[in-house]
Amino acid sequence: MEMLYEVQVDSGVRYRAIGDDSLMLRQEDFCVVRKDFYLDIAKVVRICREATPEDHHQEPQGPDKKTETPVIQRKATVMDQSKATENAVRAKSAMRVAAQHVELLQLPMKLINAHYSFDGKLVTVQFSADGRVDFRELVKQLSNALNTRIELRQIGVRDETAAIGGIAPCGRVLCCRSFLRDFASINVKMAKEQDLSLTPSTISGVCGRLKCCLKYEHEGYLEMEKTMPRRGDCCECPEGRGRIVDRNLLTQTVVVALEDSGRNVSFSKDDVRVVYPEKHKMPKKDGKCCGGCCKNDGGRKQ
Repeated sequence: MEMLYEVQVDSGVRYRAIGDDSLMLRQEDFCVVRKDFYLDIAKVVRICREATPEDHHQEPQGPDKKTETPVIQRKATVMDQSKATENAVRAKSAMRVAAQHVELLQLPMKLINAHYSFDGKLVTVQFSADGRVDFRELVKQLSNALNTRIELRQIGVRDETAAIGGIAPCGRVLCCRSFLRDFASINVKMAKEQDLSLTPSTISGVCGRLKCCLKYEHEGYLEMEKTMPRRGDCCECPEGRGRIVDRNLLTQTVVVALEDSGRNVSFSKDDVRVVYPEKHKMPKKDGKCCGGCCKNDGGRKQ
């Protein structure tokens, strides 16, 4: 029986591969994978499920890319892992060579990492840049210098952060490094709907983009917000009439500025009742009407 695995190489790139269950692969095990024309060594990060006939083909990633799903050849031996360590040392040397050629060609790109395939037939260099970069001359020079096939891959800032790794402000390993596979669309509106502060340091992640975790509980906040009064609403509470100046969606509480005393008092949302703002306008500090109807004159305008 064939199983579908998710594997990861040392550069942080993840992909799915098919392997026979007789290999007895477990999570964190290393394996040798046949991918396109070369062999690679990768770590099993997840055992997905039993493979189906459709899993033997993947979505095409380009006009010249093969779509066959990589196949796991065997479980990595001690000799295989020793060779992988040597390739990691060679990859660091390749990074230094690539950095020199980038500087000579004055290319606006930031090199992130390099990866040697297990059999040494391919060197993959990942980089980030603000826009498109013409690296054809760089590929030629690197191919001559390293005497192997070169593949340059441009990635975004989120993929760069996932490849490098780090600790998030919450104290845990970055989501994109540990478990997140696809980056969902995130916007500032999600932070507003969760009543979060919109300061960049609060809603931005290590990569400088909006935090991916803004998406996790967004639907839950939308459900809680349906039954919560809004800021600025006039309301009646056990201590009188006032206006809602703050609220907490998680605790389902609101802060009411009382009309008579001016004090701010916290209540549960069930203890307040929203009234029509047009009928109950709070007077301004100078004593003038706010534009609505005063409650003491029977609805007549002043």
